[in-house]
Order: sequence, then C-alpha cells, then structure tokens
Amino acid sequence: MYKRVLLKLSGEALGAPGDSRSINPPSLTYIAKETAKGVRKGVSLAIVIGGGNIWRGARDGHGMIDRVTSDNMGMLATIINAMALQSALEHEGVSTRVQTSIEISRLAEPFIRRRAMRHLEKGRVVIFAGGTGNPYFTTDTAAALRAAEVNADVIFKATQVDGVYTGDPKKDPRAKLIKDITYMAAISKGLKFMDASALTLCMENNIPILVFDLHVPGNIRKALSGEKVGTLIHHA
Repeated sequence: MYKRVLLKLSGEALGAPGDSRSINPPSLTYIAKETAKGVRKGVSLAIVIGGGNIWRGARDGHGMIDRVTSDNMGMLATIINAMALQSALEHEGVSTRVQTSIEISRLAEPFIRRRAMRHLEKGRVVIFAGGTGNPYFTTDTAAALRAAEVNADVIFKATQVDGVYTGDPKKDPRAKLIKDITYMAAISKGLKFMDASALTLCMENNIPILVFDLHVPGNIRKALSGEKVGTLIHHA
C-alpha cells in the first residue's frame, strides 16, 4: 500500500477515442470516477496533467511560433485541463485544489509547497498545473519534480498501453512487455515511456514509477492497493 501517490496523466487521456485533440466529457468522467475510487481508499493523491490534447509546444508551433512561446502556450493548456479535471472530481465528491506554477490567481492557487502538503494532509486531491513553469521541460519532468517536493512514495504514469515495452507495440509486433526494470537499465536501453531528465530525477530521489493502462477499469484502484499492474521502474 502506498501512502502518497503522484498520478501523471497525459492531456490526450481527456480526449475521445480516435480524437485526442479535445476534452471529451465521457473520458473526463471515467478518469474522475476511477480516481475517486482510489482516493476513497485513504491514499493521499496529487496529480500532474499534461496539455497535449490542446497544445503541445514541441509539436504545434510548426516553426511559426518560437519554442519558448509555444511551450508557454502548452503550460496554459495544462491549466485548462486541470480546471476541467477539478470540476469532474468535485462532481464525484472529491475535494480538489488546483495549484499552478504560473501565477493565475483568479483561477487557481499558486504552487506553494507547504500549502500543497497541507491540502494533501487534509485528504484533498491537489492537481499541479503549468508544468514546471519553464519552457523546454515536459510535464513528465514536472511530475518527477512535484513528486519529490511532496514526498510521494511513487509516481503512477497512467498511459494508453499496459506497461513499458521493448519497442512501440503499435508498430513492432515483436515488442515485449517488461514487468520490472531498473532506472539505469531503462535509461541505457533508451526506453521512451518517460523523458530522460524526468527518469534521472526519479532515480536521484528514489521515487519508483509504475506505468500502466489508464483505460482498464480498476487499474488505478489495483495499483493503489499494491496489486501488480503494468511495469515497475525502480532501483536495483
């Protein structure tokens, strides 16, 4: 059993099947219901959410928008997703706060570590939006950073596949699921489930990462209960 978990969600998870460039109400409801089941098990839960369903800085600028501006737009997109997820969670009866790395006080609290810790201690879900607040860093890195700051026991990276594979299972039929791997092995093999800076930060702070399929009902609850799902990345 984990006491404090940071759940990393991609922005695309909020989209409709086959259309990841949106916020799809049924997808949002599904994530909120699955998350609420985990929270009711008494686990302290923080969330970092991406913004790729609205804008992905490294992808959507197309050379017309400089990278810094494009990344800043992506950070704003994560705030939109965080507000949507907050509303969905509160609809499920889960007390939730949004904290952002970019000050936008009319909409959300600024990220203040001690305040975030207090919310978590009171049983509230805290959604960290705005990435790290800096361009050139992914929300994976934001997840690793916030997990270290709030003393999370583990990062749950909920994805579109059931774990980490030796290759892209959608393109390589020979790709095999890896159930358990060390940080160093994952880095040396160049596995693409998380960017290298985020993975290194987790390794330095001894924060294990559990990668699993978000779309299998009950997976979040199972993971919170310590049941074996997906792939676990950890020290040797």
